[in-house]
Amino acid sequence: MEHKIILEASKISIGYSHKKEHIVVASNISINLKKGKLIALIGANGIGKSTLLKTITGIQKPLQGAVFLNERKISSYEPLVLAQNLSLVLTEKLPPSNLTVFELIALGRQPYTNWIGKLTRNDLSKIYEAMELTQISHLADKKHYEISDGQLQKVLIARALAQDTPLIILDEPTTHLDLLHKVSLFKLLKKLTQETEKCILFSTHDIDMAIQLSDEMIIMTPQIVVQDEPCNFISKGIFATLFNDEHIQFDQEKGKFLIV
Repeated sequence: MEHKIILEASKISIGYSHKKEHIVVASNISINLKKGKLIALIGANGIGKSTLLKTITGIQKPLQGAVFLNERKISSYEPLVLAQNLSLVLTEKLPPSNLTVFELIALGRQPYTNWIGKLTRNDLSKIYEAMELTQISHLADKKHYEISDGQLQKVLIARALAQDTPLIILDEPTTHLDLLHKVSLFKLLKKLTQETEKCILFSTHDIDMAIQLSDEMIIMTPQIVVQDEPCNFISKGIFATLFNDEHIQFDQEKGKFLIV
């Protein structure tokens, strides 16, 4: 089955400008995000994962090269049209409010509602469907501050699902979650790509779990940014180069990191 490319970055350099000077974080990056794929973005702290996510989602411009969403430059999209094609789940704290879980998820429909913001039957069906897919229907009437971090993470994913975009990008969705909730969230993301055929890209520090559950991975090292299937990375010995520390070794046979 041919997987359609939704987003493509071609030989981009990422970084930021400071007083007319370009500070390059990583360069010559070429990646593509395909329909129905779960893709993990991994790399050491401070390597530039968030900068890469901000660049491919149009929040900041690449220093070089271009990012294409549905074969069109991402910089050419009106904000409203962009929000119908791409949803972003960031790790920042929610601003204080009295919103219920249902109301929070309903915000995902903003790109489609008219200026009155009235929810149509179609909007409601997308919201209920998103709650069912993430298995949080029973939380609909709870205030968002009354639920656990793991539940809130699912609510934010449901909001992105209600937004009904072909591409969902999540920045560190498993931070602050215990092992049980991490596993449940990874499995949910996997299930969503299979059932909805959306592409989901997420950055994570949970590398062992990403190796087991992702269709593809994007690995950032100080030298290079590469994209491939986990099994190919294992056979090429790429994981062994990820951490410059003699106490962390990658076991090729077990497919996981060991502390030595």
